[in-house]
Amino acid sequence: MESAISLDAAYGPSEDVVVREIEGELIIVPLASGMGDLEDELFTLNETGRAVWARLDGRKPLRAIVGELAGEFEAPEGAIEQDVMGLLEELVRRKMILRKG
Repeated sequence: MESAISLDAAYGPSEDVVVREIEGELIIVPLASGMGDLEDELFTLNETGRAVWARLDGRKPLRAIVGELAGEFEAPEGAIEQDVMGLLEELVRRKMILRKG
C-alpha cells in the first residue's frame, strides 16, 4: 500500500466500511475488525469531512476535489489542500479509503 497521498490520484471508499448519517453526523463503521484504532473504530466526519467524503468516487483526482472545495467554502486552495491531505492520510491509515487510480 502506498503511504503518500497524491493530489493526482483518485481515492474511493473501501468496500470494508459502511457509512451512515445519524443526527447530522456522518459515521464510518469498519466491517472488518482491526481497521481502525482498537479504542476507536468508529470515525465521524464534520461538515468539511462530509464534503470531501461525498466526492471520493474513485475517479476524480484529489486535485480536482480540492479545487471544488476551495470554491464551495470560499477558502484559499492551499488551506483546503492541507485539510484534505490530513483527512485522507488518516482515512488511508485506517484503511477506510483506498487509492483507485
